[in-house]
Amino acid sequence: MPFLPRIGSACAVLLALSAPACAQISPYAARMQVVNGKPYVMVTINGRGPFRFVVDTGTGGQAIITSQLADQLQLPVAGQTRLIDPTGRGEQRAQIVRIDSLNIAGMEFTGVKAVRHSLAAEDDTCQGLLGFTLFRDYLLKLDYPNHLLTLSSGTLQPDDDRSVLPIRVPNGVPIATLLIEGVHVDAQIDSGGAGLSLPEHLVPHLRFASDPVLFGNGQSLSTRFQIKVGRLSTDVHVGRYAFHHPSVEINPAFPLANFGACPLQNFVVTFDQRNRLMRLDAARKSFHLDAAPTTIRMLNQPPVKPPDIGLVPVG
Repeated sequence: MPFLPRIGSACAVLLALSAPACAQISPYAARMQVVNGKPYVMVTINGRGPFRFVVDTGTGGQAIITSQLADQLQLPVAGQTRLIDPTGRGEQRAQIVRIDSLNIAGMEFTGVKAVRHSLAAEDDTCQGLLGFTLFRDYLLKLDYPNHLLTLSSGTLQPDDDRSVLPIRVPNGVPIATLLIEGVHVDAQIDSGGAGLSLPEHLVPHLRFASDPVLFGNGQSLSTRFQIKVGRLSTDVHVGRYAFHHPSVEINPAFPLANFGACPLQNFVVTFDQRNRLMRLDAARKSFHLDAAPTTIRMLNQPPVKPPDIGLVPVG
């Protein structure tokens, strides 16, 4: 995860973690600062803080914490994990540290295991990252228009894929289906990502208003690559919502599409991990999307082969 730029969600492999049992709870809410579409919240760790963390649904583990904060809090080492290159040709190892108590929105999570690692471009803006599986026993609502994160009990109900969409959660990362020119495209729903990113293999099947042009350079554990950006001459649909001729990033290293922070910030997004559902609510049905305002960065993706038993990914 120290690698620039970031494309979509990165995954590392982390020891399986336990979350608190789901009880009937009233909604717990926290103010959410939105910067370039990314949601940031304040948390306390072991009674100290508050510290600024980014909420990243594209991370399949519980948390990542910077080395500086882990040292400051003297967090004990609880194991190691592997950070896997998206190309499958490289990896790094990182420590896992134990957090006895992590409090967000008045909700306490105990026995949290966090990957100790830098956050690349996020290092100057926050001290850690909250991953998707931390919230797996609750309804997680990211209300971008009102800048609120809410945790509650309950379930979502299907509505014929209009607002409530089915998701898959392989490796702890939510994946929904986009519709582009009649083609169903799997996309990670990634609040820690940037814009709308598409894998390079889709390019021959898409129509562009103009040819994609160089946007930036990327780097993974084992390779460097170029990122292009172009505007589609067709719409991208997610449920009943449409992005009209959006600008998209084209990346050669990541195998899935990535629905990142910039498109997500138009919605109130609710995740029901237990029932594999996601709800999108917005005041409009159609949106405009330009290129991401900041350089996208790439971390890691799940290994090609299934992980060892007892391991789950962090992105």
